[in-house]
Amino acid sequence: MSGPADTRVMPLSDEAIAEAARLVLAGELVAVPTETVYGLAADATNADAVARIYAAKGRPRFNPLIVHVPDLEAAERIGRFDGEARKLANKYWPGPLTLVVPLVKGAAIPGIVTAGLETIALRIPAHPAMQALLKACDRPLAAPSANASGLISPTRASHVLASLKGRIPLVIDGGATQRGIESTIIAATDGRLRLLRRGPIEIDAIEVKRASAIEAPGQLASHYAPKKPLRLDATGAEDGEYLIGFGPVSGDVSLSETGDPVEAAARLFDLLHKADASPAQRIAIAPVPGDGIAAAIRDRLKRAAAPRP
Repeated sequence: MSGPADTRVMPLSDEAIAEAARLVLAGELVAVPTETVYGLAADATNADAVARIYAAKGRPRFNPLIVHVPDLEAAERIGRFDGEARKLANKYWPGPLTLVVPLVKGAAIPGIVTAGLETIALRIPAHPAMQALLKACDRPLAAPSANASGLISPTRASHVLASLKGRIPLVIDGGATQRGIESTIIAATDGRLRLLRRGPIEIDAIEVKRASAIEAPGQLASHYAPKKPLRLDATGAEDGEYLIGFGPVSGDVSLSETGDPVEAAARLFDLLHKADASPAQRIAIAPVPGDGIAAAIRDRLKRAAAPRP
């Protein structure tokens, strides 16, 4: 699927939501306002669509993405909530709080969304535009900020156009966002709470009394690595290796036989899991040349292959 030649802007309306839902269900990206910043929304169950988020943003590495859902029932279909997490959800949702919880086994969320982790970042937005899009799509939506990576987060449709015009087909213009900064992120795993990112919601000290030091969300990506040794830039398999190919380098499986980096990004984490579960003693992966999303793939692989501390 090729990128759009230009980007349409539609004022928030039933017609705009219907068009946005059509695009999302076709695997495209749309920018939509939330109460925090504008989000770049894709079908979170579609690995190819999620890979396009990284390509459009020029995101330098695969960080876990926040997944938006319409209500707690939908959240509990893909995330496991203990008592502490549910207490926070009931108090602050819908709203600018993201909860990182264990991923439900068998949930239809591809590895590219979670960056290969066994947790998922979930949020129930309060903004009527995102809520309407969630209900129209009837799918969870991955939605990082709708701007090129490294630039200021967008709080108006014009901000989205400044960096993503021509990269996405549609921006829904809902005016200026209310909060203007990204959501607070709390991890609720292993029976403890950890503040990962400060945001519009100030969590009471009592509620996070078991919290550790603040961590940047991007640090989570470095936690994932295969259990088996991983050899990079392989042009063929050595004895005892499971080879993940790319382009002209064939293997047991391929990130993309045609050398498409977007397809490769969509398949990366799932194929690493598959290789890890194989009888082979080691994993090898072919070179993934190029800039943009190809560079993001190499960044992820370099950290996945790094010696464990």
